[in-house]
Amino acid sequence: MLKQNKLSKAIKTGLMTCAMGSVAISSAMAQETQTPDEAAATYEKVVITGSRGAPRSLADSPVPVDVLSEDDLASVPFSDTNDILKTLVPSYSLQRQPISDGASFIRPATLRGMPTDKTLVLVNSKRRHRSALVQIGGSGTQGPDIATIPSSALKGVEVLRDGAAAQYGSDAIAGVINFVLKDNDEGGSFSVDAGQYYEGDGEQITLTGNIGFSLGDNGFLSLSAEYADSDSTNRGEQYCEDWWCGDASDPRGAANPYLSDPDFVAGMENANLGGEDVVQPWGQPNTSATRVFFNSGYEFNDDMKFYAFGNYSESEGDASFYYRYPGNGTIEDLRQEDGSIYSPLEKFPGGFTPRFFGDITDFSLVTGLEGEFANGMTYDFSGRYGSNEIEYTLKNTINPSMGADSPTSFHPGDLVNEELQFSADFTKYFDFGLYSDVLFAFGATYMEETYELKGGDEASYSAGAYATSDPWGFCDDAGGTTAAGLAVITGGSTLDCSNADDPVYTAVGVGSNGFPGYSPEYSGEYERDMHGIYADVSSDVSEDLFLQAAMRYEDYSDFGSELVGKLAFKYTLSDEFNMRGSVGTGFRAPTPGQQGTTNVSTRLPDGLPVATGLFPALSAVGQALGAEALKPEKSLNYSLGVTGSIDDLNVTLDFYRIELEDRFYAVSTLDVSTDETDADAYANFLKLEAAGVAGANTIGGVNYFQNAFDTVTNGMDFVVTYTMGDTVLSTSVNYNKTEIDSDASAYLNAEDQFDLENAIPEWRGVASAKHSFDDLTLLVRANVYGSYENAISSDATTRQEYDPTVFFDLEASYQISENVTIAAGARNIFDEYPDKDDGDDCCGAVYWSSNIVDWQGGYYYMRLNTVF
Repeated sequence: MLKQNKLSKAIKTGLMTCAMGSVAISSAMAQETQTPDEAAATYEKVVITGSRGAPRSLADSPVPVDVLSEDDLASVPFSDTNDILKTLVPSYSLQRQPISDGASFIRPATLRGMPTDKTLVLVNSKRRHRSALVQIGGSGTQGPDIATIPSSALKGVEVLRDGAAAQYGSDAIAGVINFVLKDNDEGGSFSVDAGQYYEGDGEQITLTGNIGFSLGDNGFLSLSAEYADSDSTNRGEQYCEDWWCGDASDPRGAANPYLSDPDFVAGMENANLGGEDVVQPWGQPNTSATRVFFNSGYEFNDDMKFYAFGNYSESEGDASFYYRYPGNGTIEDLRQEDGSIYSPLEKFPGGFTPRFFGDITDFSLVTGLEGEFANGMTYDFSGRYGSNEIEYTLKNTINPSMGADSPTSFHPGDLVNEELQFSADFTKYFDFGLYSDVLFAFGATYMEETYELKGGDEASYSAGAYATSDPWGFCDDAGGTTAAGLAVITGGSTLDCSNADDPVYTAVGVGSNGFPGYSPEYSGEYERDMHGIYADVSSDVSEDLFLQAAMRYEDYSDFGSELVGKLAFKYTLSDEFNMRGSVGTGFRAPTPGQQGTTNVSTRLPDGLPVATGLFPALSAVGQALGAEALKPEKSLNYSLGVTGSIDDLNVTLDFYRIELEDRFYAVSTLDVSTDETDADAYANFLKLEAAGVAGANTIGGVNYFQNAFDTVTNGMDFVVTYTMGDTVLSTSVNYNKTEIDSDASAYLNAEDQFDLENAIPEWRGVASAKHSFDDLTLLVRANVYGSYENAISSDATTRQEYDPTVFFDLEASYQISENVTIAAGARNIFDEYPDKDDGDDCCGAVYWSSNIVDWQGGYYYMRLNTVF
């Protein structure tokens, strides 16, 4: 075995903590799975994230850390680890975006009001690679896909809610999430969970398992696997708006001439291919996933250990885009080369709703050697490789510009993100005659990142004949008929060049409608490398005072260098109470993906579906529109809190402030139009055309990423837990308020500015009670969301205020035998919903689709757990 120096003791004790089921006092689920005796000892548990030295109890930690045990993770009836964190950590929020390209499958999350890519994700304390998806709107997040980490592989999760870039590197502005893998060398577990929503849809089944093997006398191999399958849901109604209505019972639909055509009405039933009763469903997508994780280690001798862990997962999902109705610019009559008229209704008699498919492959491998030199210095040499690839398929759609020759299925391209990193970390204690030895930790790292956009099939991006008006030259500039036009008229064509509404003048969109493919011009690789060094010093300088200081220097091939630092302390006020705090700087360098991603999709800048293009800041389009080169975001973090316990009552209160400079964001959509009377929109069209954008005449809006403004986030985390015999009560409250701290008017319109500051509830809370009756255990949990507002109009003068919402969860579990437990319960048992949308969404949506408050309704389930 390795010598038990102070650092190795810290690591081993921290890992044992997770195995014993420790739960952070600052967790919403604190002590839900502990016995009363364990709960009373909670403050004696320790954490390893946030400090590189000796283990510290939760109350003694200089920064707030949530520690979620294996039992905590298993008690939440979700297959997605994202949803588990959302349930257990109030400052962690998650959105469901049913119509948002890849975000339908890789959902954006926030910690302390900051996007996912401002939270560093670790697995076994090693950086986790990013997903290949760059969120195309708002914060443009490109963070790790946490859903690829199955809960069955986890022994615990540590959530450091404090800026930690100086300790762990770029991205750790809001905090750090460290996923600790199981390390059992024998035994295992198996679980099956099944349920569905009260509405009778969204059936879900999850099968998970783990098994451990010994590798000789000195090693272990822990294997975990998960299979999850979820059906889609629909919380929408039939598409019916002022511009087009498919509901014959609505007065607007009664005036729709297409609804009097039986063939069209019959075709509407197949418009979305999703088996729904409406042409455009709103809800969660169909998803399925198979995930495998392994963790292993082998001790060569007392001073050297080899470790390796990694994963492979495959997942797929499909969702709908916006319904395409006749006359919407996509389904239009076109004058063909022989003078006849073609309509896409010949392929789709009732219009169509494009179906978007994503196949995601995720792989990682981390290996390393750790141990101790003869002089007592510990070492950890590691290397990691991570890859995430998304293959897109688009079905049930057309390339409008190809007319009758268009296929109905396309491969618009793939996205690939790869990372390779090598690190060396060292620690050593020094005796300077102080109250305790001083820990000096230092290290160096080198990382390469590659982001690739793989081109799609030619039909997915090509500009067909009908991308321009009068492609066959039937008419002259004066509205007269050319010889070619006269020839088709002689053949029986109804061509009328004097009529501006004749289909000969119609121009339609380029590329697979809904998601045009990546053309050779916008395909390719974006690469960079980084090297960095860091130093971390900490010690108990007196019986009551612990101090920690850290600095990190990183140099990027594309952004230059950054130096950041952090100071943290913990002071013992009494035997029951401690004070803690920190101040630190941080940074986040825009990723290669954020620098290179391009996309054309349908968005709702004013409640109306508009084809909107996102282009790189340094592309010809971005430069023509006035974009500036991207630069790193910089932060200044403050935190101050107290921790305490009186008998069975435990309390933590932490205040924080995050000042973020040069915040990365997508500028508000700029209008594009071929109408010369709209000066600004027409100028943008000319810029797109000059930059060589195919189909520029059919794009209605454009935007790009920028370091657009500064923000200040102020917040508070307050947690109380109390043990009464066989009952454990826990309440956790988070307050979080973000405000723009600079003039953002050049980048964001009034609506986007208002929503950034007000669209997320400032107050979020989780309260739980757990009581044990011998073999029967009852758990009640309340998830509370405060009020919030959403601007509906682009000038933010029309707004909707949402009332507070409370969801109650209930679960009963019964210990059938020593190895078998069965549980049944319901999420949102009273089937509550947030307020209905009042105008920001359209097209059949009942609830605001970007709401972080879940709008799927109640869900009931059963679960069987076995251990062996």
